[in-house]
Amino acid sequence: MTLAQTQKAVDNWIKKYGVRYFSELTNMAILTEEVGEVARIISRKYGEQSFKKKEADQDLGEELADVLFVLICLANQTGTDLTKAFAKNLEKKTQRDKRRHKGNEKLKKGK
Repeated sequence: MTLAQTQKAVDNWIKKYGVRYFSELTNMAILTEEVGEVARIISRKYGEQSFKKKEADQDLGEELADVLFVLICLANQTGTDLTKAFAKNLEKKTQRDKRRHKGNEKLKKGK
C-alpha cells in the first residue's frame, strides 16, 4: 500500500466508521498518547525496565500502527500529501547527511 493509498484508506475509514475526524488538537494529544505507549514497550523490551504482568503481551507493531493511523489523520486534516512531504524530507536528509553518518566513528562500533 502506498502512502497515498494509506491516506485514502484512513479517510474512507473515518467517513464510514468514525463519523468525522477529531479536531487537530485532539488528534495531537492522541498522537502523543500513542507515542507514549510505543515508548513504554521499547523501554521494557530493549531498555532496563521490565514488563508489568498486564503489559507482557503488548504488541509493538500494533502500537506503531496506532501512531501511524493518527499521524495520517493529522496529515489528512491539514491537507498534507505525505508522499510529497516524505520525498522532500528524504531529499533534505540526503543533502544534509550524505557524508555525516559514514564518518561517524560511533556508528562503526555497533551497539
